[in-house]
Amino acid sequence: MSKKRCKNSPYWVKIDDFLRKESGKMRKLEGFERKYLRGLAHALKPVVLIGRKGLTPEVLESANAALEIHELIKVKFQDAKEKGEKAELSKLLGRKTRSEVVGAIGHTIMIYKQQDDPEKRKIRLPKKMTS
Repeated sequence: MSKKRCKNSPYWVKIDDFLRKESGKMRKLEGFERKYLRGLAHALKPVVLIGRKGLTPEVLESANAALEIHELIKVKFQDAKEKGEKAELSKLLGRKTRSEVVGAIGHTIMIYKQQDDPEKRKIRLPKKMTS
């Protein structure tokens, strides 16, 4: 299986991962929703760690499983030195898990994916106040 290097990154990602089609995209979150989710994520501990090898299929599996259970998770980069690497890997992780990056602080990002089944949803997003 061939591999591809992420732009400006020492991490290798399998080309097959890039070629898979993402379907069922989540709607884009509004700013007030992101702010609410960042507040909820403050007390969370990172459940997914991204190391030297970058986004491996195992990391993607782990992130998908955690998002399925929790909806909102923290992901920590352990070896990403440059800010651009983290941003690029964050976007790729969000795309591959069909989730949205809510925020980033240092080496940690927060990712949200709304549960498909309304009965299993743990997080209720706030509604926009209209005046």
